[in-house]
Amino acid sequence: MIKNYFLSLLLLPVLLQAQPATGYYNAALGKSEAALRTSLKTIITSGHSVTSYAGLYTAYGTTDINPTNGKIWDMYSNCNFTYGTDENHGVNSVECTNYNREHTTPQSWFGEASPMVSDLFNVYPTDTKVNSIRSNYPYGEVGTASNITGNGSKLGSSNMASYSGTVFEPINEFKGDFARTFFYMATRYADVCQNWGSGATVLYGSNLGFSNYAVSLFLKWTRQDPVSTKEISRNNACQAVQHNRNPFIDYPDLAEYIWGTKKGTPWSISTGIDDLHIEFSIYPNPVHDYLNIKSEDKDLTYIIYNLNGQIIMENNLDISNSIYTGELGNGMYLLQLSSGNKKSIQKFIVNK
Repeated sequence: MIKNYFLSLLLLPVLLQAQPATGYYNAALGKSEAALRTSLKTIITSGHSVTSYAGLYTAYGTTDINPTNGKIWDMYSNCNFTYGTDENHGVNSVECTNYNREHTTPQSWFGEASPMVSDLFNVYPTDTKVNSIRSNYPYGEVGTASNITGNGSKLGSSNMASYSGTVFEPINEFKGDFARTFFYMATRYADVCQNWGSGATVLYGSNLGFSNYAVSLFLKWTRQDPVSTKEISRNNACQAVQHNRNPFIDYPDLAEYIWGTKKGTPWSISTGIDDLHIEFSIYPNPVHDYLNIKSEDKDLTYIIYNLNGQIIMENNLDISNSIYTGELGNGMYLLQLSSGNKKSIQKFIVNK
């Protein structure tokens, strides 16, 4: 059941563009690094209607329903929670009993202050048991796990050299979601996040709102896990409730202009417009020996990455529009197609 559940997620189109209003990001054009972050903060703070903490449960009825089954979409578990009926304000000792509100940036880090405590972009519905397991530990990648949840999320010691404490690691399918959540938090609360107390200093600091550890971790995750249909739909639904957006879902490359490989380069909205997007579909998925590509674009080249961002294969796409995958091991991969300055990525699974 777990395998089939996540397969249904992975087969969704993952690179559709969200739809901000025309001109929504105009004030950020031509800026980079600190100036770009400040401009984005102004944009997403203006008009932000603060939702009450109790109002989060109401909002989840539009922001976090999985369209494939009508259940609460929980990134921490494979549980099938019914909206409202399985809502719980406390803690439960058994996974898949009920759900409550999970702060990706823990509320203890900012003293339960508003508006962070009820910002929909920071607070997701999650299994109460797994929420308790995560506690207020920072995100990271686990070396030795002390706890593994039903969907494979882990709690344990960090395996990254820059931080050796206990961390919580979500599954690969949602790492990009959480990275873009933190990019939003370090931007929306740019004037205060570096001063949050308690355990916040592991992730928040003087590197444009982040610690160096967080920059490395979240850039890695957002590159590995492209924007999904789930995120796009949630971004639109959150805007309907609190009247702002997550820019890093609309334009994921913004993170590169602030913290990554494009620092110092003025951001242009043209980096995300449809003219630079390659429309393509892939089949079969999962694949065994040959992955077929259907696209109207010509002269395509391809790169296949594993989930660690390593290049596994690269070449020109031949006239058959198929790629031999027989030598790839079972697992999830990223296929990037390029043509000139156009580029798009999709996930696929090898299952032999």
